[in-house]
Amino acid sequence: MTDTTHAWGRPPSGRFNAVAAKFRPVFAEIRAGAAKRDHQRELPFDAVAALRQAGFSKLRLPVENGGLGLTLPELFGLVIELGEADPNLANIFRAHHGFVEDLLNTGAEHRGWRDAWLERVGKGETIGSGFSETGNNTLGSHSTQIIREGDIWRLEGKKFYTTGSLYSDWIHIAAIDGDGTVVGALVPTKAAGVEIVDDWDGFGQALTASGTARFTQVVLQPDFIKPNALRFNYAAGYFQLIHLATLAGIGRAAADDLAALVASRTRVYGRGNGQQSAQDPQVLQVVGRVRAAAYAAGAIALKAAEALQEAYEANLSGNEARIALAIRDSDLDVSQAVTPVTSLILDATTGLFDALGASATKRSQSLDRHWRNARTISSHNPRIYHDRLIGDFAVNGAVPDGIGGVGTLTSTPATKTEDA
Repeated sequence: MTDTTHAWGRPPSGRFNAVAAKFRPVFAEIRAGAAKRDHQRELPFDAVAALRQAGFSKLRLPVENGGLGLTLPELFGLVIELGEADPNLANIFRAHHGFVEDLLNTGAEHRGWRDAWLERVGKGETIGSGFSETGNNTLGSHSTQIIREGDIWRLEGKKFYTTGSLYSDWIHIAAIDGDGTVVGALVPTKAAGVEIVDDWDGFGQALTASGTARFTQVVLQPDFIKPNALRFNYAAGYFQLIHLATLAGIGRAAADDLAALVASRTRVYGRGNGQQSAQDPQVLQVVGRVRAAAYAAGAIALKAAEALQEAYEANLSGNEARIALAIRDSDLDVSQAVTPVTSLILDATTGLFDALGASATKRSQSLDRHWRNARTISSHNPRIYHDRLIGDFAVNGAVPDGIGGVGTLTSTPATKTEDA
């Protein structure tokens, strides 16, 4: 039988398959338990530990720091494969990979701080997210406070959408100081006064622990405070592309599940076109459309990753004109990818049921999880705004501003940050 498992087009680099071979057995084990975990709401602590053990938290980390030194297209290629295994895991590591990208873009003036955190990541420590808040906080600001008291800082407040933090050693947060200035910090998840609650009740991505984190008089040391609260300058596109790569992975999983079910199906409809579903051209057409959608989504995501790689390399060059163009183009490339990838995967994860019978809707099959996960991921940063940004650029030459996050809008946002 032809091996279709990884026939998803050319890899992002000549070495990619050799690198991916280290992780694929872990991905396969994760995938084998994904439906059961989703059905029973079983948090994937073991899967997270296995990925950490394999080095998935060190993909972009320089080789001299114990990492693999991957390019961004290579990183996103692996995110697609992890999303195929279990999209919850791809999202759990989203904030961690983003923090590593922060470190890789930290300037020489903060090299000591950067190197200390590269060392921590090199030892296997991981970082979750703590940016978003519920309530009426102003867009670009925070109700969570971090106040300096002599040689220490004290943190007080509450966050939501703390994706990955329950599984991590640190929470990457943003808060305001006594003057109302936004401050970035790393909070130890085991510190006194830190409480992480698994109260995320979304119908998809249910195992990411994207719930509440409470901070009650948490003491932070000076080296836990970031030199600059701003994220790296291509963060908006980067964090969005993690979602698109995860969607592409969901599409692959849905395509593979559908093909396997059609191949094994013995019952046929009276109006069908073959003795078995596997011989029915209309059923095969559905399978082909779903697989083609997954292929296209992955190809689009990896192409957008090339633009992010150019943004990273432009930063290293120090050429301001090159940097500005690369950041603009990376934002546009990702925004132009959002609606096509989203539509492809939402349509595919709905349409796959056209090739199957009513038995495919049984909870035990868990095929609905593909759509539920895709719909949840694609709801984070609505595609309607990406469409508008693209149109505004095409018609008026307007450049995306890179502002992320959610909140009330009572004034101009204070900073450009990402809710990751």
